[in-house]
Amino acid sequence: MASAEEVRRGVAHAKTATAARTQKSALETIWEWVKSIGVALLAALLLRIFVVEAYRIPTGSMKDTLLIGDFLLVNKFIYGVRTPDRIPLLNIPLPHTHLPAIRKPKQGDIVVFKYPMDMRVNYIKRCIAVGGQTVEIRHGDVYVDGKPEGKKEFIGKEYDPEEGRFLLLYRITRDDGKSYVIRRAVGGNPEFENWGPVTVPPNHYFMMGDNRDNSQDSRYWGFLPYENVVGKAMVIYWSWDSTVPLYRIWKKVRWGRIGHIIR
Repeated sequence: MASAEEVRRGVAHAKTATAARTQKSALETIWEWVKSIGVALLAALLLRIFVVEAYRIPTGSMKDTLLIGDFLLVNKFIYGVRTPDRIPLLNIPLPHTHLPAIRKPKQGDIVVFKYPMDMRVNYIKRCIAVGGQTVEIRHGDVYVDGKPEGKKEFIGKEYDPEEGRFLLLYRITRDDGKSYVIRRAVGGNPEFENWGPVTVPPNHYFMMGDNRDNSQDSRYWGFLPYENVVGKAMVIYWSWDSTVPLYRIWKKVRWGRIGHIIR
């Protein structure tokens, strides 16, 4: 029979072995969590770079289609993924390119792109014309290749407290069936009542905001090169009215806009 000392040593060894197994099990669990989190972060990063990215509307240039405080998901795959042009946080430029596209932007698309005057800033506008087409503004109305951008229907007049002026709303219905609402200030913008014609260069686009008299677009900074294109606006996943105080959070969220498909 084993002596008392041998029994004591056996019990101590068993406890040590159990503690070691417990510690190893804990380390393995932690390592599994670290790997899982790392894979999830990598997948999210790749998804953001190559497939879809979130974007927030900061200005009213696309009213009434998009409002300040709308949060969008942008399809980066359809126009050809634009590889990163800067190292995150460090803001160091990188060589970049576009991967093959399913299709290029076309008339009527709402496009997110790198602002040509500052590549660190993203803009969002509607594509009015593509390379080879001619754009002209006559008495505030847009013409592409000598034809109206679409059938224009007057909707009404409203006061915009953010802009401090009355606006006229029109529904534009294109030949392909796509329709959207544009806004024009009463009296228009004298700077662009009669403008053009201009022909869009190959592989470039003419971009405009739906809020026609309150939009920094191709009328100011010129044609958008394809290399600046980021993606196509898809859906509003959240909408937040900054003019409503936080304590009225139920009213602050624009519930009716969540899930809205962008056209």
